[in-house]
Amino acid sequence: MEPPVSSPVSGGPRTRYQIETKSLSYSLPANSGSSIWNCNGFHQTPSRPILRDVSCEARPGELLAIVGPSGAGKTTLLSVLAGVIHPNRISGEILINGFHMDVSKFRRVSGYVSQEDTLFPLLTVKESLLYSARLRLGLKEFDSMALVHDLLKNLGLDHVAEMRIGSQGGAGISGGEKRRVSIGIELVHNPSVLLLDEPTSGLDSVSALHIISILKSMAVIQCKTMVLTIHQPGFRILELIDKLLLISGGIVRHQGSVEMLEKRLIDAGHYIPHHVNVLEFAMDSLPMSSLSSDHCSRNPQEQQPIKAKDNRILYPNSRCRETSILAERFFKNILRTRQLFTARMIQSAIVGLGLGTIFMNVHNLQARVGFFAFSLTFILSSTTEGLPIFLQERRILMKETSRGAYRVSSYVAANALVFLPFLLTVALLYSIPVYWLVGLRKEMDCFLYFSLVVWMVMLMANSFVAFFSALVPNFIMGNSLIAGFMGSFFLFSGYFISRDSIPKYWIFMHYLSLFKYPFEAFLINEYGGAVGRRECMVFQGGVCALDGSMFLRQQGLKEFEKWRNLGVMMVFICGYRILSLLILWFRCYMLRR
Repeated sequence: MEPPVSSPVSGGPRTRYQIETKSLSYSLPANSGSSIWNCNGFHQTPSRPILRDVSCEARPGELLAIVGPSGAGKTTLLSVLAGVIHPNRISGEILINGFHMDVSKFRRVSGYVSQEDTLFPLLTVKESLLYSARLRLGLKEFDSMALVHDLLKNLGLDHVAEMRIGSQGGAGISGGEKRRVSIGIELVHNPSVLLLDEPTSGLDSVSALHIISILKSMAVIQCKTMVLTIHQPGFRILELIDKLLLISGGIVRHQGSVEMLEKRLIDAGHYIPHHVNVLEFAMDSLPMSSLSSDHCSRNPQEQQPIKAKDNRILYPNSRCRETSILAERFFKNILRTRQLFTARMIQSAIVGLGLGTIFMNVHNLQARVGFFAFSLTFILSSTTEGLPIFLQERRILMKETSRGAYRVSSYVAANALVFLPFLLTVALLYSIPVYWLVGLRKEMDCFLYFSLVVWMVMLMANSFVAFFSALVPNFIMGNSLIAGFMGSFFLFSGYFISRDSIPKYWIFMHYLSLFKYPFEAFLINEYGGAVGRRECMVFQGGVCALDGSMFLRQQGLKEFEKWRNLGVMMVFICGYRILSLLILWFRCYMLRR
């Protein structure tokens, strides 16, 4: 057994990890259109094999590249090795230092970089690494900064440390630099095993070589087990790769060094022209079936078992600290999203002024009730602004929680807390001009109640969007469903069709309507109380035919419902957040399973 190797990042001893697969096979169910009926009349769905009897090995201190043509099964094999595809769903064995893989334990000592970068485009390079360090290691600010500075230097990202990541096609860092940031986020917790899916995809030759050089250096100096997939690497990259795992059609055709592959080709009678890439020659010019798999020998003395650990996920931070860090990160994202932050502020102020001048001092009952209805229509209709941010965060949430960085409940709490001051500002920018211009009751407590209702409506709508962002697969589906439900809430609110006229089988929609409770609250706030009850709205022959108290009775409203409706709105706010928590938790749980 070899002694532990000192880690240059953490300074502590490092355990070496050897990954081995034995007769590994994995199949996907075919599309439903391919279903057949067997001879007994039973419906069957034929499976599509992805990996077939794969036996391979990845050793510490070596750079193993999984290569092969498109559709060969490279990414699937890497996903299996990373535990993304759970061992229970495959046949064969995955051994870590000679012991069967325990996914939850293996994820604590490994890092997985997917082909698609899951980064916050509005955070800087340094911030991205810093938040990862604080969440995954539980370090103090000073220690996190020291670690991040070392990572920036080792990854060659010093010169872009203060630059924002940037979105696809927008201003920001280059593709190669983004890939290095993704690698850095996984290196923060100093994993002994690093698995990377196409780290050079879409990059120029110089950037690709730079990344592979960094990975090679880490594998050798820090004795990491390094596995990556790559599509037809060039000469200079091939020189840095220790071992190749060539697969085609899910079958291993070769594993070993480039020199071994060249020797096998020559021994088989093939002529390889000078200055021709041996790997490309093997992939493009040969029937892959002519290469049979050769198995690497194992040295049992190099194996060390994964240390026994509790199966429970041990989080580096407390719930309060997790919530604080996540809230800080989310707040920066919102603050820097100009389309959301600035545009929403300006929109609320302009609509408040515009609507106030339209309904200025209009005391007609129908117009006043119409103003309340339109206000709610505007507030509830502009609810999808947070949907793209929620969906983007969900992708990163799934990745980070699967690695035990933080709890799903901390994320949901932080998300809700950050929106409180933001939506309060938006609510006040709308309420202040519109309330006084329209000429509603000139009492401060009535104005404060009106502003509180507007704020709670925005929070209720935000929680509703958060729920659907956890549920739907993409923005188009989410936007369509939210718009449909909002239309239904307007229809069944009691404004367009009275409660008594709604069919009994649809009455549940009346009580689930987000429109109903704030609308009634507005009416009670305006026409209730000592002043509101005496306000006359309809005169006939010089006599008041309809005052505030009569109008509320006509609508079936009681003054105590003014506060009860606020309580119902609070239930909606909390209820939708709890539902989003349960859905996100289930998604993350299934990903870990």
